[in-house]
Amino acid sequence: MLDPDRREFLAARQQLGRVHLAAWPRTDKSLRLVELGIDWVRFSMLNHRTKAEQQRVARQRQQDDLFSADPLGESAQEAQLTILSGQSKFGDLKEDLLARGQQEPAIVTADGVLINGNRRTAALRVLRDEGHLKFQYVRCLVLPDDATPDEILNLEAELQVARDYREDYSWINEAMMNEDFYQLYGRDWEQVAQRMRRSKNDVMEQHEKLLLVQQLVDQSQGAWLPIDFTDNESAFTELAGHIRSLPAAEAAGVKNAYFLGIISGANYRDLRHFKKADNPEGLVAVELQGESALEGLLTAARSAVPENDEADPLDDFLGEVDAENTVVEDLLRLVVTKRPESVIRLVDGSHVTMQSALRGLSGAVTAAAHEAKERAREQNVVEAPFQAAGAAFTALNRLPRQLRKSRAHVRWDEAAFQEQLDSIEELLQELRETP
Repeated sequence: MLDPDRREFLAARQQLGRVHLAAWPRTDKSLRLVELGIDWVRFSMLNHRTKAEQQRVARQRQQDDLFSADPLGESAQEAQLTILSGQSKFGDLKEDLLARGQQEPAIVTADGVLINGNRRTAALRVLRDEGHLKFQYVRCLVLPDDATPDEILNLEAELQVARDYREDYSWINEAMMNEDFYQLYGRDWEQVAQRMRRSKNDVMEQHEKLLLVQQLVDQSQGAWLPIDFTDNESAFTELAGHIRSLPAAEAAGVKNAYFLGIISGANYRDLRHFKKADNPEGLVAVELQGESALEGLLTAARSAVPENDEADPLDDFLGEVDAENTVVEDLLRLVVTKRPESVIRLVDGSHVTMQSALRGLSGAVTAAAHEAKERAREQNVVEAPFQAAGAAFTALNRLPRQLRKSRAHVRWDEAAFQEQLDSIEELLQELRETP
């Protein structure tokens, strides 16, 4: 709902002109251009560029409704400014504004909430506070009074798909935006893909990755948030693609191995070797049980009994899995609920720092991944002769169908062909006799 006093103030603001905004979904794309004080405009709490970051700040301040209780209030606005000014390339943006000034207008609702231009306005405000007093105002295009939330979401998406805006979104925030469109468009991925100007496979892959992230977040019982996995996109991409066509039980094992690797900080380039392993979870379990330094952690993991077993959000994606917990799953249940700076109490009453535990787990997972790589290499050595022989057989099997036409050609050389057949027979004999 629009703030009537702010709306009245903005409606009376002197108009500098009208500007055509192609991204605005309505037929009439001409919007008022005005100049507003940088302290008067309000940052949007619904900006998808900062959605994951807001979750983290709300948890840090132990105030779940920080950005929703009073979005235009001082606390929410200050927190949003901190988020915006802490994003990547914010320093570059400040330098550009200092050198060239504001080049493109921001976009605000009829009561002055920024729909686009949040980062630029934050940068202008920081520059002003640093003593650059020429930055007192921000030029804005004003949306109509009756702009709907769906229209605003569509506007953000239209701006987001443009090259100048896309780089501001982390993959987590973009995936969350896809989810909002998925609900808006009646769970129709075709429409989501059209809106985001992506292929259907791309947006569905984002969905699968976000499901995996959300499962880790749910298992962590609040210890981890989606934003904590921003740097793990490659690992989630590899995992989502790998388990997509696997039977449910096998997929669950691969998932556990990957999850433990992600939480412990293993390199995704190592984790990808699990794709070639028949039982990656088993390989990880062997390494874990063979590491004496992890014995206390393994005992603590086995003794930890979860309070409840809620439905897995990936059941629709993977299918239900009914199996006893594995060593890897037990450990995952334990460590995923801890932050890196915390400590774990062992059964004998001693403690181990989470950092130390993660280093040990990462080493075990990495060793298992290297073992998977070696086994795949050995398997390739075994299979390579069969693959080469199969390819040769396939090629030779085509010859009878081609020979009649080839032999009828004026340039055909039968003697040369017979020499090649003799060479093939000699090679076959050599292969049979090779030890």
